[in-house]
Amino acid sequence: MSDISNMAYVDSTAQIGENVIIEPFAYVGKNTILEDNVIIKANARVEHSIVGAGTVISTGAVVGSEPQDLGYKGEPTRVILGKGCQIREHATINRASGEGNNTIVGDRCLLMTGSHVAHNCVLGDEVIFANLVTIAGHCHVGMGAFIGGMCVVHQNVHIGEMVICSGFSGTRQDIPPYAKVDGRPMTIYGTNVIGLRRRGLSQDERTAIKRAYKYLWYSDLPLSDGIKAVRENVEMNKYVENLLHFCETTKRGIHGAKPVSFSNKTKDEQNVEAMV
Repeated sequence: MSDISNMAYVDSTAQIGENVIIEPFAYVGKNTILEDNVIIKANARVEHSIVGAGTVISTGAVVGSEPQDLGYKGEPTRVILGKGCQIREHATINRASGEGNNTIVGDRCLLMTGSHVAHNCVLGDEVIFANLVTIAGHCHVGMGAFIGGMCVVHQNVHIGEMVICSGFSGTRQDIPPYAKVDGRPMTIYGTNVIGLRRRGLSQDERTAIKRAYKYLWYSDLPLSDGIKAVRENVEMNKYVENLLHFCETTKRGIHGAKPVSFSNKTKDEQNVEAMV
């Protein structure tokens, strides 16, 4: 049985699952489905959304509001929010622009205070946005990515899986899977070693990714030649294949790496080797 405050507003068209909690002054609007065990905290607003089981939407958060897109003309669109997510205070997720389109957030994502997901974005499972992260429309963020506080991402950018971005960074170009990036614009500083370990990648898998990075970003080869060199010289696995596919299909280009040559045994090289 659900617990719905008599001081909350719930539209007559909303579909409410089992064991849902809707606190005082929350707003559940039209075209909304709340699956089992969802919690909508006081003063949160949800509309035009499907909210997955066990998700918590915190005070002041707004999910499913109109896209900030001058081309939007009121066509029916939605937010699809996964299971077990935490949408923290004053975070915002806009519904999509373009009839029948969706803004999608995967399962078990954490969007911290004040973060923003714009229209038509797609987030994979277990993505974490720290406070005040802002991503513009049509961005894609891969599974397990961690985006540090106050990062800003230009529209149509793709961020690969298991990326870690340091806080107060920004990007107009794509960020490849497994990267560790920092700066404005973001610069690759090797691979996300700790994140890859935590995700259970074996030593051999991590080593293959590291070798691929050396050909792609820490050599004098153009990216297209680096891709060929990886295919010829690196033991392939699903992670390396995913990395190469990302590089081959980028539309906005990919940021470069810290300018260090692996051809000379310098202290800088040793530092970068330690990072990757």
